[in-house]
Amino acid sequence: MKIGELSRRTGVPTRLLRYYEEQGLLSPERTENGYRDYGEPTVRDVQQIRGLLDSGLTTEMIRAILPYLSGPDEILLPADRLTPETAALLQSHIDRIQSRIDCLARNRDRLSAYLAAVRPEGDS
Repeated sequence: MKIGELSRRTGVPTRLLRYYEEQGLLSPERTENGYRDYGEPTVRDVQQIRGLLDSGLTTEMIRAILPYLSGPDEILLPADRLTPETAALLQSHIDRIQSRIDCLARNRDRLSAYLAAVRPEGDS
């Protein structure tokens, strides 16, 4: 399929699809006239890339793990293929996520305490 059809099927603008290619996340074939030609599995790949980007992963991290994704909820990265660099990238991301969770939990607790202090009793 051409880039326009891939864009329509995934909801991702063609500009972003070209960017994913520049970042090494997509590798389309080229037709004789130079047009990009994407296979059917690329639809799933683009959906996974979008989901990973939305979760906060960088294109560098995605490039490292994309070959091992077998579905939206599963990474099949054999232990012998996990490089120290990839492990460090993933651990760094886990640490950032945990920091955000901790911050959100503190804010939630502070807001709850404030509401409990200012609300009349029995008011929810």
